[in-house]
Amino acid sequence: MHVRAADGDFVIAVIDLPPSLAAVLEPELPGLADEIMAAIAAEVPAYARPLEGTFGRGLRAGVEEALRQFLEQMRDPAAGRETEVYRTLGRGEWREGRSLDALLAAYRVGARVAWRRLARAGTAAGVEPETMNLLAESIFAYIDELSAESVEGYAQAQALAAGERQRRRQRLLELLLTDPTAPATTRRRAAADAEWSLPARAAVVAVMGNAAQLAGRMGPDALGGTVDDSACVVMPDPEGPGRAAILTAALRDRRAAISPATTLQGLPDAFRWARAALELRDTGPPLVRVDDHLAALALHGDPALVARLRSRRLAPLVDLPERTRARLSETLAAWLDERGNAVAVAARLHVHPQTVRYRLAQLRERFGGALEDADARFELMLALRSGGREATLGA
Repeated sequence: MHVRAADGDFVIAVIDLPPSLAAVLEPELPGLADEIMAAIAAEVPAYARPLEGTFGRGLRAGVEEALRQFLEQMRDPAAGRETEVYRTLGRGEWREGRSLDALLAAYRVGARVAWRRLARAGTAAGVEPETMNLLAESIFAYIDELSAESVEGYAQAQALAAGERQRRRQRLLELLLTDPTAPATTRRRAAADAEWSLPARAAVVAVMGNAAQLAGRMGPDALGGTVDDSACVVMPDPEGPGRAAILTAALRDRRAAISPATTLQGLPDAFRWARAALELRDTGPPLVRVDDHLAALALHGDPALVARLRSRRLAPLVDLPERTRARLSETLAAWLDERGNAVAVAARLHVHPQTVRYRLAQLRERFGGALEDADARFELMLALRSGGREATLGA
């Protein structure tokens, strides 16, 4: 049976124990605390080291306070009790990187030792067996309550640590996706604070819904949150073995868009592209890939995407000498404009048709089936007409 104190705390079921019993048991307390501490050190492996320092003092304070409050409630069952010491012990176990198993085992050892010694004292004083039975019930119920307070303290420490870790990860996410000029040392320091390993390359996934939940499904190396009102996840090594399958399974048909893999400096661009790709259309596969929609996204007027389009579509010409690359680019542009009419291309370029056919053979060797694909031809036309420097993403 429990009663509730005025301050809202539960107090132990000692109301059926005679207050006079406290006087019988009180002389045992000083020696009992020593006996409990010795038993804990002997029987709980995690506490086998000398129980000294801050932890040892805290544990002994908890033992002494538990014994004192137990007798106080025996004298006055409505008296409240102080629980912070037991919550502190729980928080301390979290900070030490231990589970609660050792502390709860120590409580059980303490309850057993206390009962054994107090039972001897009560029996020697002629206390009725029925009263001694109630004393045993009260001791073990009391220990259960103290254990619950430590569990709560442990949970509080866990929640506090998780919340702080998430706040640091959110700050890191914002840094990576909004500040391309951040010094490498700043990124490294923020990543260390957030307990997250900076990858060499990553992609950004923009998603409809809860990004933190998606990141949790993708694994501990995914960094998720909300930036500029957009839910997103930074996915390290997106081209690695099995990574595509992990993302697909984590999405569970939720609509999302993924950028190309890029360096850390390229993540702000990748973030913008993924956001834009997510808004392209509501039909089609749940996962939209930026690289599959470069032309449509480039039409949104994004210079960096135009550079990405040029880099991807004109890559087959990159290794050629400048003059050769210029001739083939000019021929390809004319061929696209003239819809494959070699004679018309020759007239436009003021060269012999055979020259055009020779150049087209070179182009087909380098571009392969892309020259027969309507979407690829459209992207090639945009890339050739866009001009400017042939930038590459994350090169």
